[in-house]
Amino acid sequence: MKLPARWILALATMTTATVAVATFTLIAAWPALAAETAAVVPPDPDVLRWGFASAALAAGLAALGAGYAVAQVGTAALGALAEKPDLFGRVLVMVGLAEGIAIYGLIVSILILNRLG
Repeated sequence: MKLPARWILALATMTTATVAVATFTLIAAWPALAAETAAVVPPDPDVLRWGFASAALAAGLAALGAGYAVAQVGTAALGALAEKPDLFGRVLVMVGLAEGIAIYGLIVSILILNRLG
């Protein structure tokens, strides 16, 4: 199934906007996260809320992108394997690279959650 160009453009725009918003929220929350105090002070609920939302968006959009990439690469891989079965190793690497996108999103969300404390 091939998506129309307008859907791909909309998905890319939505992903870029989400990354920009997540980056802005982390930058805006930086003074609250970087503040050093002598006593243990519970973090601001707004900082936690935006941090959790950023972590969820990072993991969710990465999984969405990885699913789309695996669908496209997997379709092409099956077509290539039907014609040349000896390409199995190369095709497996390409599908694995597409799946790595989700792992990167998970790592970013873990880093965000670690930063929240």
